[in-house]
Amino acid sequence: MNIENLRNYCICKKGVAECFPFDNVTLVFKVMNKMFALINLDNPELSINLKAMPEKAIELREQFLCVKAGFHMNKKHWNTIIIDGSVPDVMIYQWINDSYDLIIHGLSKKEKAEFTKLIP
Repeated sequence: MNIENLRNYCICKKGVAECFPFDNVTLVFKVMNKMFALINLDNPELSINLKAMPEKAIELREQFLCVKAGFHMNKKHWNTIIIDGSVPDVMIYQWINDSYDLIIHGLSKKEKAEFTKLIP
């Protein structure tokens, strides 16, 4: 997996926009203006920060060496996944889906209504 695979997977999801709100090396993916994935483009070691339920975040850190507490993030809700080939791509895609779904689930009623009107 490479940066283009990650970017293409994230950007193709419904309602997603990409931006650089912090600096010119941290690519952020948002749905309904809420972050669900971050990639540091300046790091020689490819990684992605993803949101997870607190219990699941800890479980993944215990199960996989490539999963760390979210770098510069709320460590209760965010993990940093080092893309080193030790985890199948399909799992990483599922974790991206989980992060995206957490954001969608947490939207207000008004935001959910706006989201459903978006073209996929």
